[in-house]
Amino acid sequence: MNTLGRIFRLSLFGESHGPAIGALIDGCPAGVPLSTGDFVADLTRRGPGANGTTARRETDAVRLVSGVFRGRTTGAPILVEIANADVDSAAYAALEDLPRPGHADLPAHHKSGGHRDHRGGGASSGRLTAALVAAGVVARRALEASFVAPIRFEARLVEAGGSADIEAAVAEAARLGTSIGGVIEGRVTGLPIGLGEPFFDTVEGLLSHALFAIPGVKGVEFGLGFQFAQESGDECRDAILARGGRCQRNVSGGVDGGMANGNAVCFRLAVKPAVSFGELRTVSLSTGEQRVLAMSGRHDACFARRLPVVVEAVSAVVTLDLMRLSGRVGEVVGASEGLSRD
Repeated sequence: MNTLGRIFRLSLFGESHGPAIGALIDGCPAGVPLSTGDFVADLTRRGPGANGTTARRETDAVRLVSGVFRGRTTGAPILVEIANADVDSAAYAALEDLPRPGHADLPAHHKSGGHRDHRGGGASSGRLTAALVAAGVVARRALEASFVAPIRFEARLVEAGGSADIEAAVAEAARLGTSIGGVIEGRVTGLPIGLGEPFFDTVEGLLSHALFAIPGVKGVEFGLGFQFAQESGDECRDAILARGGRCQRNVSGGVDGGMANGNAVCFRLAVKPAVSFGELRTVSLSTGEQRVLAMSGRHDACFARRLPVVVEAVSAVVTLDLMRLSGRVGEVVGASEGLSRD
């Protein structure tokens, strides 16, 4: 199903080269201040323009179709629509018969019975991350408007192509006409201790579920992550320094037993490079013959550099749902300008 969340529920819609993409959001509390201007900063961060990013230029103007009245959410489903304006489908015509390796083309063809939208990746395109960013804006606004301590979401690209010198690595990839992956570090601070469940609804599990929905993400780890497998118990023990849970090293990445432990939730993501350029070996869907697909679309030299804001957005969506499940964010917040927030 194309839906995330239990109370704060998110569905995405649209395709890369269709008329629009967007998000349908249910379960947002009523009374949250929200306007189209709230989306500009984060959608601009996600957009291209930096060295090594795609030549596709979208304005990403948001239209709030429903769920907002007089500048506040109504509690009804919110439909956020973002038009596709800079569309060039010509470079993708061959994809109808020749699926790209390393993309959703082949499984989507079989899943849809041959009825997929092949243009630019259709519903599986990285273009849909703009809708994720929009949903994150709504989630953060709801958290800010609620009677809870501030929760902050931060993510940054710390490595590209195996190098900490991101600008140089991306510039070299662009010069060579290739692409590179990257590592993103994410951090959520301010979560109440005990948030999450011990088994199936763990903070790590729910965050990972959502983070893997970001196209190109192929690995997620929390705290020491895979390094735990190389250490002894003596080397990876931590010390609790305060009743609020503060630890000396935070080796668990802010989560113990599936629940927030009072420290910052820290995680890392591995993002693969774009591969849809140059000559790709594939197979014809109509004949079954081996073919070579020559791609000339508008790819990113390092798609990962546009994803930190998407990581923050996804983290906010999951956090708000967890907060609503735990009862920490009620049905209605600040329903009118005259309501006291004391």
